[in-house]
Amino acid sequence: MEGSAATEYDVVVIGSGPAGEGAAMQCAKAGRRTAMVERLPQVGGACTHSGTIPSKALRQSVQDLISFKRNPLFRSALDNLHTPLPELLRSAAAVIQSQVRMRQDFYERNHVDIIAGQARFAEAGVLSVVTAAGERLLHARNFFVATGSRPYRPADIDFSHPRICDSDSILNLSETPQSLTVYGAGVIGCEYASIFRGLGVKLNLINMREKLLAFLDDEIVDALAYHLREQGVLIRHNEEYERVEGRDDGVILHLKSGKKLKSDYLLWANGRTGNSDGLGLEELGIAPDRRGNIPVNEFYQSSCSHIYAIGDVAGPPALASASYDQGRYAAAHLCQGRAAALKLHEAPAGIYTNPEISCIGKTERELTLAGAPYEVGHAFFRSLARAQIAGTTAGMLKLLFHRESGEILGIHCFGYQAAEIIHIGQAIMSQAAPVNDVHYFVNTTFNYPTMAEAYRVAALNGLNRLF
Repeated sequence: MEGSAATEYDVVVIGSGPAGEGAAMQCAKAGRRTAMVERLPQVGGACTHSGTIPSKALRQSVQDLISFKRNPLFRSALDNLHTPLPELLRSAAAVIQSQVRMRQDFYERNHVDIIAGQARFAEAGVLSVVTAAGERLLHARNFFVATGSRPYRPADIDFSHPRICDSDSILNLSETPQSLTVYGAGVIGCEYASIFRGLGVKLNLINMREKLLAFLDDEIVDALAYHLREQGVLIRHNEEYERVEGRDDGVILHLKSGKKLKSDYLLWANGRTGNSDGLGLEELGIAPDRRGNIPVNEFYQSSCSHIYAIGDVAGPPALASASYDQGRYAAAHLCQGRAAALKLHEAPAGIYTNPEISCIGKTERELTLAGAPYEVGHAFFRSLARAQIAGTTAGMLKLLFHRESGEILGIHCFGYQAAEIIHIGQAIMSQAAPVNDVHYFVNTTFNYPTMAEAYRVAALNGLNRLF
């Protein structure tokens, strides 16, 4: 839906994903006349339509199916149940439309004009938008480029082949594969490996490195690799592709090691590239890097100070949660001339594998290299009543704290509700002493039975190691 025909704005935001939404809402609430340009027919960006929301909705459907089959009350009735992938994706479609309606309402309530079309800078202060009705020229003092990213596609791979997919097109499959090879064992690759293995798909996971997700704590990495293998995922480390051969009956992945892997489909999950091309940025003196990311300063201003770049198109961490905060932060800098410190290094990471992972702060590896005197406290989910009731006893909560001051240095969670559990620890870590102290968890009464009481168990476990 297009807004008014006016072409003069204080701010124009390009892209309605989390970063663009955060910037647009902040600017509108500050009284700036704001327009949102979105190339898709509906707002929400790739996060809503092809990334976070559909993949996590699909994962939830698969998790529900697994839970029902594991429950003795339903096991006999569901053992032979076959739910095709397209049916599972229907729940994702419902969530997407709910998200779109909610976000559309945000823009309308805050009087942000939505303009559907393809944007390109005509000059430094003018944006050309090609809409269904023709070209519109939008004049503005400031712009936010929040165009997101897309799966990286090497030129030597034929992504037009119906059996070669990336993380966007994999959600359009018309059948459940019998076998799937996932090339790339980063966050996206590991998440999709978990999802499709949960559907009973024979799964190859190809990793170019020695370990999965090397930025995680080693103990968590080892636990993830163990559980993926227990579920039947075949992981191959230190492998690189030589070529991809698409056939009518499948795909053959030729590896440089000489191995050949044939599967019904191939999911290419090896990196992403920023959507900076086609915007006319180079003509303004803005030079994206080789992966399409726009260089920015600490306030997310590009080399043209009136043009900000936020979210995935500005590079790491490329998380929906961080992108929204970047948008609000950059908009506050524009509208107020200042902004509260944005501490993205203190934001938790959430990885929606099965079991899921979430972490914040330092790893054991980092603390050891820094020579920090730390101790470890564990709470294994198999000992928690809530996990036993839910039948989700795989996993643990791990606390890393300073031996002398008790300061929480890192929290690593693997298992049921990890991405929710982490926020309790995040709240304590963000406080100064004396609140940020491992003793806080010992002296706090948690509801019973809950997963949250893992903090008390882990804190006691760690304190018992001190002498």
